[in-house]
Amino acid sequence: MNARTALSRREVLVALGLLPLTAAIAAAPSVATPPGKILVAYFSRSGNTRVIAGQIQRALRTRIFEILSVTPYPDDYEQTVEQARQERDRSYEPPLKSLVPDLGSVETLFLGFPIWGETAPPVIRSFLSNHDLSGKTLIPFITHGGYGLGNSLAVVARHAPRARILTGLTMEADQERRTLTTVTEWLGKVAITK
Repeated sequence: MNARTALSRREVLVALGLLPLTAAIAAAPSVATPPGKILVAYFSRSGNTRVIAGQIQRALRTRIFEILSVTPYPDDYEQTVEQARQERDRSYEPPLKSLVPDLGSVETLFLGFPIWGETAPPVIRSFLSNHDLSGKTLIPFITHGGYGLGNSLAVVARHAPRARILTGLTMEADQERRTLTTVTEWLGKVAITK
C-alpha cells in the first residue's frame, strides 16, 4: 500500500463515526433546497472537524467555508488551550480573516467546530456575531475530546437568536489529547540522561 492509498487512523475513525450522518443524508428524500442555498462552515484545529465538514460538503455537493481568525492559534496544543481559556474568560471574539461571501443566498448552514474549554471556541462566537443568520436553518456538527458539549449549544443559540437551530451531530474525537498524554507517559518511563 503506498502513501496515497493508505488511510490514517484518524480518517478511518472519523469515517466510521460519520456512517450514521452519511446514511441519514443518503436516505433523506431529495433535497428541495438547491446546493447553492446550503453552506458548510467550519473551524478546525487538528483536522477532525475539517474531515466531517468535507464529508458533508461532498455528500450535499455544496459550498464550504473555513472559519479562520486573523491571527492563527498556536501550533502547540497546550498553548492553544491556554489562549482559548483566556479568550473565553474575557469573552474575547477574535477578528476573522474573512466573512462568508453572499450569505444572503444561504438558507441552511452546517456549522462545525470542536469544543474548547467546555464551550464553543472564541472564533465561533466571532463568526456568529459577524453573520446575520436570521431566518436561516443552522445545523451544528461538533467534535469534542470526551468532555461533551459543555455550554456550546447555548452559545450558538445566544449568538444566532433568530436562526432555526436543528439537532446536529456530536462526535468524540480526542486523538490529539490522547496522543499527547500517551507520549508524555511514555517519556516519563524512558531512562535517558540529559
